[in-house]
Amino acid sequence: MLASRNVFRQRRRTSVSLIAIIGGVAAMLLASGFFEWNYDTMREGAIRARIGHVQITRDGFAEGGTADPLRYLMAETSEDRKLIEAFPQVDTLAPRLSFTGLISIGDSTTSFAGEGVDPEREKKASGALTILSGQDLSGIDANEITVGQGLADNLKLQVGQTVVLLANTGSGGINAIEVKVVGIFATITKAYDDFALRIPLKTSQRLLRVTGVHTWLVLLERTGQTDNFLAKLRPLLQTPGLSIVPWYETAAADFYNKTVSLFSKQVLVVKLMIAFIIVLSISNTMMTNVRERFGEIGTLMALGDTRAKVLRRFLAEGAVLGFAGGVLGSILGVGAARLISWVGIPMPPPPGMANSFVAGIMVTPGLVFEAIFLSVTTAVLAGLYPAWKASRLNIVDALRHAR
Repeated sequence: MLASRNVFRQRRRTSVSLIAIIGGVAAMLLASGFFEWNYDTMREGAIRARIGHVQITRDGFAEGGTADPLRYLMAETSEDRKLIEAFPQVDTLAPRLSFTGLISIGDSTTSFAGEGVDPEREKKASGALTILSGQDLSGIDANEITVGQGLADNLKLQVGQTVVLLANTGSGGINAIEVKVVGIFATITKAYDDFALRIPLKTSQRLLRVTGVHTWLVLLERTGQTDNFLAKLRPLLQTPGLSIVPWYETAAADFYNKTVSLFSKQVLVVKLMIAFIIVLSISNTMMTNVRERFGEIGTLMALGDTRAKVLRRFLAEGAVLGFAGGVLGSILGVGAARLISWVGIPMPPPPGMANSFVAGIMVTPGLVFEAIFLSVTTAVLAGLYPAWKASRLNIVDALRHAR
């Protein structure tokens, strides 16, 4: 209480420091919130368009599946699958069959990376996949495909056209089928869209002449449940040789992980700059405060206050200043973030992606706590030297200075 009164009785000087802290905290929240929005959008877009929260495959599929995918087939259904689907946090489990081949229309032929999927289950597992034209797959046994935007542009495909798919079968031969293009899709990854197509699971199994799948793609209700789900699932699986991979360890999450690492370093630089500004601002205020209160300090020490108590009092004043600035800055930052998100931030296509987007700012409770903690910590550190100077004053010199 006494520290608060001492801080706010010098209103002009305190206001200058508060403005610096408020501005710094608000700026930090806006910068951190912008990156947080990008993290969240990239993460959820990748999870809900391609990779799910957890992928269950045969051991070695991640390393050798590209060269020899049919070697790593697993059962489409089993007791383990029923066990996984019984978990309350599991939203859906989508089986997928991965393969490569050639797609032809007229005189044009190119390679593709295909996924056999269950269209009904993929409505949840691929919720972030956008159908640009046409429609999604209609059934698990239909003779139709959807193709990525880049692949469609390469072959000049239109919805309604018929194409031929050619692929190696499980017995080592070659098989081909005619399918109809019913839709063109886009994900957040342009490199994937340039080669990808999706086909109903049973149709892909007929093409490859196999009965199994490569992946059980597990989508949870919330991304934050991933690690807890893994800890509970691993001891329960009965089939030997299964690999359980969380989304952040998949090859498709590599771009996200590297982007987060890069942006985090940039945010750290912003935080250090803001901390430096706060330190300079509060140090100046506290030093001026000490010089103007020599007489008061001398009187308190003459009445019995120890040097340690004087030190604590000035540090408390710095903490009060930092806390007030942190709270007010957080209120300003949250309000500005909501306004900016409502208006939207037009963004060009990021590297490796095809479409522009409108960004927002996501200020989480964790960011607010971090901002207030930073302002209080830097304020206390900034007041450390002035507080030490005040505690080292000679009582006689301090009282003489007051005359």
